[in-house]
Amino acid sequence: MRIPVIAGNWKLNKTVAEALAFANELKTRLAGVTGVVPVVCPPFLAVQPVAQVLRGSAIGVGAQDCFWETSGAFTGEVSPEMIKESGATYVIIGHSERRQFFRETNATVNKKVKKALAAGLTPIVCVGETLAEREAEVTDQVVNDHITNGLVGVPAADMARTIVAYEPVWAIGTGKTATPQQAQAVHAFIRARLAALWNNAVADQVILQYGGSVNPGNVKELMAQPDIDGALVGGAALKADSFEQLVKFK
Repeated sequence: MRIPVIAGNWKLNKTVAEALAFANELKTRLAGVTGVVPVVCPPFLAVQPVAQVLRGSAIGVGAQDCFWETSGAFTGEVSPEMIKESGATYVIIGHSERRQFFRETNATVNKKVKKALAAGLTPIVCVGETLAEREAEVTDQVVNDHITNGLVGVPAADMARTIVAYEPVWAIGTGKTATPQQAQAVHAFIRARLAALWNNAVADQVILQYGGSVNPGNVKELMAQPDIDGALVGGAALKADSFEQLVKFK
């Protein structure tokens, strides 16, 4: 049985002091939560102190990106091993903002995913189409390309513990949300492709998240869809009350 994962991507928000205060508040608000896995993904500088605050709680911690090498002359980069040592257990890879602003490609996503898995992290791999691609009716082709080439060569056992987040780019931070039916259609397509590329057992185990202006007002209907197993949340994850409501959607 797939346990829903609600992950908050803080993006470039919150100083270390703000992150610690927020983590402490979430720790109190979400104490005793069961049947769902809450995850917070702070900026790099706050990952370790936040992980220390949340150690022993039900809340997981992740980073927002990683590099594909353990060490070396790669100024500004952070390795999966460093992230793991900091106390985090998740890492977001291939977010549309990384693709848009930092030239992330399926090839670099693939290298990062494999390195993250080798380090013992759970990757949250983002896929999704732009508005132009949606209007051109090539959503399935784009998502299939992200999955096929971004995850090529990942062994079945590793794929089964990888999270895939469908984020229609046109719905991220815009207030626009794919309807539950639109989101479910793409999630069902993703699960079918996972079954074709690996096998049914793997496809049945993979957590599929939806991301794109998820909020307390729409999360319950989205989560009611058979192939949506969680959410990757931006703005609504930056306030304790709304993130609490998202986690307690049931």
